[in-house]
This record gives sequence, structure tokens and C-alpha cells, in this order.
Amino acid sequence: MRLTAILTAILLAGPAMAADGTDPDWPCIQRKQPHLSLGQMWSGPIPDDRIMQLAQDEQISALAARLEQRRLPIETAEAEIAEFAGTTDNDGLTALMVAILNRIEPDRSALIEGIARYGRKQVQLAQAIEKRRETMARLEAADPPDFDAIDAEEEALDWDQRIFIERQKSLTYVCETPVILEQRAFALARAIAGHLQ
Repeated sequence: MRLTAILTAILLAGPAMAADGTDPDWPCIQRKQPHLSLGQMWSGPIPDDRIMQLAQDEQISALAARLEQRRLPIETAEAEIAEFAGTTDNDGLTALMVAILNRIEPDRSALIEGIARYGRKQVQLAQAIEKRRETMARLEAADPPDFDAIDAEEEALDWDQRIFIERQKSLTYVCETPVILEQRAFALARAIAGHLQ
């Protein structure tokens, strides 16, 4: 089987298996989870309108912005949550969780959409590679063969394959990013819920 056929099969089969056939554009091994909800990770009080409003408080918003940053070690985040918990009640803690999710969810959703676009481009590139291979086969079968055209097509094919393979390698990192955001949201939810009275 030709290299491009193998790459195309992997690219086309992988997403269907990963997303249980629900999204053919999803190129990741990880199952596609388009959105996070508070109910998935939060065991505390259900936020009402007042808590949703409190989540927009300047102090809570600033703390949420700091805590959701991935470069902030989770141990530091836990210490800051503990400090905040000493100055607030369950409503304040719930509002903090809402504010954190309100920051993480849009970023994560945008990443998910970007990954789907990335997957579509890889499928298109795999199809273009296959067409180039067919063109090369026709050029090579011609009598007499046009060696200049064959060389040009072969160079273009090599270039496309190189791009495809490099993009496929970086897909591992790209696919892990939404998972990292999800894990952070769950870790922060656990830390905050640990201070509920």
C-alpha cells in the first residue's frame, strides 16, 4: 500500500474511531468533548442569578483569571484558593468556580474548533497528495515520459508529504491542549469544593 494511502487511511479512520463516528473532522485520539459544563465537575451549590452576578465581581474575576493560567502551578493555585476561602462563604467559592469556568470554556471551545479545522486541512492535503501520485503515475506511463514534468511533480509531492507528516506529528500536542484545560478546570473545582462549608 502506498505511503499516502496509509496516511489517508490513518487520518480518516482515526477520527471516526476517536469520536465514535459523530464527527468525521475530529483528528484526535481523545474523545471529542465540545463543551464543559459546571455540572460535570462541580459538587457544590447550583449557582443562581445572584451567584452568576457575583462571579463578575472584580476581585473574583481577577482571581479566576490568575488561577486558570496553566503556567501557575496547581499547588500555588490551591494555596490562593485556600486564602480566598478564608475571606468568603459558599456563595463566593461557587462564584469563583463559575468565573473560572467562564474563562476556560470559551478558550477550550475555540481550541476544539481549531482542531477540527486542522483535521479538515489534513484530509484535504492527503487527498491532494493522492492526486499528485496519480498524476505522477500518468506522467511516468506516457510514451515518451516528460522527465521535467515528472521531476516537478515529484518535488511537489515530496513537499506536500513532508508538510503532512510534520503536521501529523504536531497533532499530538494540539490534541492534548483541550485535555490539559479540562484537567485544570477539574483540579480547580476539586480544590475550591474542598473549602465548602
